[in-house]
Amino acid sequence: MGRTDAGTGNAVELLRGQGMRMTPQRLAIVDEIMSTSGYVIPVTVIERVQARVPGVSPSTVYRTLERLEQVGVLTHVHLESGVGYHRLEEVQHAHLTCSRCGADLELPRSSLRSLERLVERDHGFRPDFTHHAIAGVCAGCHQAAERPR
Repeated sequence: MGRTDAGTGNAVELLRGQGMRMTPQRLAIVDEIMSTSGYVIPVTVIERVQARVPGVSPSTVYRTLERLEQVGVLTHVHLESGVGYHRLEEVQHAHLTCSRCGADLELPRSSLRSLERLVERDHGFRPDFTHHAIAGVCAGCHQAAERPR
């Protein structure tokens, strides 16, 4: 492994505290997740971990992701391409996903504050924009659609 940091160590200890046996496969999974910035897609984690530790089953990766979410290390976000996971400390943004080209942009949470206040004021509802991607059309696709043919 060699990349293990304090975040990985803390995550491992939380999982051990939940009674999870920390096998070399699970250690590699946790290390991969905790050393990746931004969100991780389960299929990508599976590919990367299997390249380092052959024989890791996809179900072990999914169970480890779920347990890391249960102990408060990760949270999930629904993207156009499927579910992604973020380290909880990194969730200070929302995802904007282009439904034409699939581009994924991050919008800082500070930019969402006025929209959150508007929704809460007008509807008495406090939204969580970090849980689902906001679908739309990116600037490039929007401009391409407006160009005369």
